[in-house]
Amino acid sequence: MKKLLLTGFEPFLSFSVNPTMKIVEELNGQTVGDYTIEGRVLTVDFEKTGTQLIQLIEEVQPDALISLGLAGGRYKITPERIAINFNDVAETDKDNAGNTPIDQPIIESGPASYLTTLPARKMINRLIENGYPAEISNSAGTYLCNNTMYNGLHYMHTNKKNVPAGFIHIPASHELALEYGKVPSWSHKDLLESIKICIEVLNDEQLSS
Repeated sequence: MKKLLLTGFEPFLSFSVNPTMKIVEELNGQTVGDYTIEGRVLTVDFEKTGTQLIQLIEEVQPDALISLGLAGGRYKITPERIAINFNDVAETDKDNAGNTPIDQPIIESGPASYLTTLPARKMINRLIENGYPAEISNSAGTYLCNNTMYNGLHYMHTNKKNVPAGFIHIPASHELALEYGKVPSWSHKDLLESIKICIEVLNDEQLSS
């Protein structure tokens, strides 16, 4: 049985809950296709999260890596195409430790960007076939989601690991929308099912390769 490292985040900014945390905790230990899911929750801290992710990769030794993030305001499941080598946030978007990096490289000597190695197009096609709105995103931002995606892909590249890795943003859950206000939202059930579909697509892709 292969292992999939699935990461989410703790609550951050003004969001009191994070649906990615709930998805990761619920899927932890479950099997989807040939993957046993190792679900882990990351901190929201520019100085710690990348190191935490790398430690998890080295601990789990996964055959695939999918990181999840909340994109409050988006109304579709959006696999990210690219991660860029920058942390850059406004004062109002500080992380949970109060950090507000500006124009800061994630890896000082790293390349400008990395492309996802997940089958993103096939994921969105399957999601749409199953009635879930989805599209590829060409910007993961410059907050912890982009940071995590970049760190994961950089680790796989520099350590020459043939491990598919990437990032998927999800909309707010109904629970979060009720508390936060006017943001598009999905039910937890639909969010959970959409991520399982993405994992199924990854599994099928690996079987055919």
